[in-house]
Amino acid sequence: MSDILFEPLSFKNLKIKNRIVRSNISGRFDNYDGSGTQVRINWETKFAQGGVGAILSSFVPVTIRGRIVPNYATIDRDERIPFWRELGKRVREHDCKFILQLSHAGRQRDIPGIEFAKGLSSTSRPDPVHGFECEAMTVAQIKETVDAFARGARRAREANLDGIELHSANGYLITQFLSSAINDRTDDYGGSLENRARFLLEIVRAIRAEVGSDFHLQAKISATEMANAMVPGEPRGNTIQDSVRVCRWLEQEGVDAIHVSSGAAFPHPRNPVGDLPLDELVKTYDSLIASGTKTFRNYVFFRGRLTGDFFRTRWRKEAGKVFEGVNLADAAAIRKAVNIPVICTGGFQTASFIRDALTRGDCDAVSIARSLVANPDLVKQFAAGKDRPEIPCTYCNKCLVNAPENPLGCYEESRFSSREEMVAQIMSVFNPVQ
Repeated sequence: MSDILFEPLSFKNLKIKNRIVRSNISGRFDNYDGSGTQVRINWETKFAQGGVGAILSSFVPVTIRGRIVPNYATIDRDERIPFWRELGKRVREHDCKFILQLSHAGRQRDIPGIEFAKGLSSTSRPDPVHGFECEAMTVAQIKETVDAFARGARRAREANLDGIELHSANGYLITQFLSSAINDRTDDYGGSLENRARFLLEIVRAIRAEVGSDFHLQAKISATEMANAMVPGEPRGNTIQDSVRVCRWLEQEGVDAIHVSSGAAFPHPRNPVGDLPLDELVKTYDSLIASGTKTFRNYVFFRGRLTGDFFRTRWRKEAGKVFEGVNLADAAAIRKAVNIPVICTGGFQTASFIRDALTRGDCDAVSIARSLVANPDLVKQFAAGKDRPEIPCTYCNKCLVNAPENPLGCYEESRFSSREEMVAQIMSVFNPVQ
């Protein structure tokens, strides 16, 4: 009998060889100016070699002002096209598709860089956790940003990539417009859900006008926001009912797939679900101290025994006890409402669990990030008959909190025979995949 995990998945304009997608994740592997490097090619190639059907790039800014941190490759100018063309070519050598994630941070800029002091957003209110400052976009700036997304899509197509994803989730700029907890505008881009979705839908229309209807386009959305998870008193934000309506509109405008996530910020207790490693966090959060009005307070808070424990306890409470498949219920609700494939992210690393979700029709594919960082050959392990990797991801989130300062990799020392072995794994990204 065929295994649904390894059945090809056909979108309108794209076909992938199996139902497992590497979700958007990467480290600060590139140059400060946004030009890409061989290290990023090495990073993406190792997952393609590991057997995933497609790779979603990490956050790729459409403008320099829209980046979350420096040293991430951008797609803000035509000079970037040759790099992305080469990266896509290397990934496809392993029968893997490459989908570039068009992104803009808005106010959610962990390390803004030297070019712009404030981020652009739907609002002029700083974010409530870190105090990242921003200014509400004018209508002219909105139009410029819509055009920047369209130009980024055109560059991705000219780079011969396999498709694009709009990062309209996890607290970044498009979420800042969509979210009832963040968007406080009183013009045509604020108020009702229809108005809050206007920015996203205008981006979709501009992209389709730029690249046509035969280039794969999907959208990632935080189906349930839970915007008050770490800040009591904040609004809860969009619900699954809101997101179902948005996904229907996206389908009507020509989006080919929906990628389901959660959380009105990143990181968020439900994304990536798991623990909050305070000991590791205090080693790297100092990189953010100058970025927001509340970051120094947070740094002191995290270092205190009682205050740190309080923060971690709240994180764990909001995260809940379900790690694997945390977003499946939302994905299932959206899949019932649309006629395009639905991809779900959220802690997947067990073949039988994924197989059951696909068989039930909760989603059409799953996306995985941390579990593939822990085991880049996870798909090959599934193909060999293993239900779960011998040394699974622990959901410790040490990879997450190390990312601002250190190379991305698995930092859970208990998964290795020694610290030296762990460091060798982390540093291996600097060696080309053979």
